[in-house]
Amino acid sequence: MAFSTTMLAWGVLEFGESMGGDLKHALQAIRWATDYFLKATSVPGLVFAQVGDAYADHNCWERPEVMDTPRTPYAVSKQYPGSEVSAEIAAALAASSLVFKTYNPRYSIRLLKGAEMVFTFADTYQGSYNYSLGPWVCPFYCDYSGYHDELLWGAAWLYKASNSQYYWNCVLENIHNLETNVAQNEDNAYGGGRFAEFGWDTKDTGINVLVSKLVMSNIDYSALFRSNADKFVCTLLPESPMKTVKYSPGGLLFKSGGSKMQHPTVLSFLLIVYARYLSQVSEVIHCGDIVLSPSRLIQVAKSQVDYILGNNPLNMSYMVGYGKKFAHRIHHRASSMPSINQHPQQINCEGGSAYYSSNKPNTNLLIGAVAGGPDEDDSYADSRSNFVQSEPTTYINAPLVGILAYFNSNLV
Repeated sequence: MAFSTTMLAWGVLEFGESMGGDLKHALQAIRWATDYFLKATSVPGLVFAQVGDAYADHNCWERPEVMDTPRTPYAVSKQYPGSEVSAEIAAALAASSLVFKTYNPRYSIRLLKGAEMVFTFADTYQGSYNYSLGPWVCPFYCDYSGYHDELLWGAAWLYKASNSQYYWNCVLENIHNLETNVAQNEDNAYGGGRFAEFGWDTKDTGINVLVSKLVMSNIDYSALFRSNADKFVCTLLPESPMKTVKYSPGGLLFKSGGSKMQHPTVLSFLLIVYARYLSQVSEVIHCGDIVLSPSRLIQVAKSQVDYILGNNPLNMSYMVGYGKKFAHRIHHRASSMPSINQHPQQINCEGGSAYYSSNKPNTNLLIGAVAGGPDEDDSYADSRSNFVQSEPTTYINAPLVGILAYFNSNLV
C-alpha cells in the first residue's frame, strides 16, 4: 500500500499537469492512503503494518463490506522493528507532501513531519519485520531484499521533499549497503543484479533513477547513481547486448516473481521518467556498442502499454472495461460477488466459494484494474482461481497512472 502510494505520488509529480480532470481523483486516492498512514503511525513507538490475518482472509471469499474474519492489527515497535515497512511509509508521506505543496500547503507540512518522524523510527530501530511479524506477514508479504533499500528510498524522498542535508548524507553514507546486501543475498539478486530491480519489495533502481535527476550534472555523485540507472536500462532494452530480461513472442517484458504485469508497468514508468531526465541534459545511454536515445526508452515503454491495452496476440485488453475484449474473471472478491443491494443476505466464508469457482463473468466491473497478466507464451486463462494471472493489484496500477497521463499528453 505504501509503495503504491509512493508511485502514485511520483506519477502526479512528473505528469500531473497532463492528467486534466483526473488529477483530482489522483489527489483523492493519495490522500485516502496518507490519511491512513498518519493514523497508522500516530501512536509513539509503533507503526501498524498489517490489519487482518492473511491466512484467514485468503481462505474466505467474502464481500469487503460484510467480511467477518478477524481484523487483528499487527504493529512493529522499538523492540520488534520493521524498517522496510516503516521507511516505505516515510517515502509515501514525503512524496505525497510534495504533491500537496501546491494544493494543500498545511496538509503538505503535516505529511512531511509525519514522514520525518516515521523515518527516524525506521532508521533508529533497524530490523526486518520478517523477524518481528514473520508468522503473520509471511509468506504473503515477506521482505526478500532486506530493509536497507527502503531506508535509502525513504531518505531520498525526504531529501527531495525537505532539501535537508541530513537526508542527503543518509543516502551517501549508506548507498554501499545495497551492494553489501546483494553479496549476502545472492539468491535474491535476479538476473542483472539488484541495480536492475524495482517493485514493492526492492527499491534499488528507483533510488538510482530518482536521485539521478538531483545529481545529473554533478560528475562525482553521478557516477554513484546514474551509472547504475544506465546499467538498468541496458538490462532491459531488447537490442542491448546486456539484456537480462525475457520478452514474450508478442513483446511483453518478463522478470522473475508473481503478478507478471507489475514489471512492465513499473519499469516502463522508470524508463519514461529517466528518459525525461536524460533529455533535459541532452544525454544518451551506451550499452556496449549500442547507443540508446531517450526517445528509444519511451518507445519501449509505449510498446508495453500498448500490449496491456490490447496490442497483443490475443487482441485482449488486460485492463478491465477497456476495449471490446478484456479480462472478465479477475481474482477480486467485490468484483465477483453480488452487491448488498442485489443480495442483502449475508454470504459467509464458505458461501462465497460458489462465486469464486463459478465460470460466469464477474458481476461488477472493476473498471481500470489491470490483471496479473499472461504467461511467457502470451496465453491467458481468464479464471479467478488462476490468481497469478487474474489478480489485479494496486502496485500494478499505480505506476500506470503516470504513464497513461504522459502518453495522453503526447509529450516527448
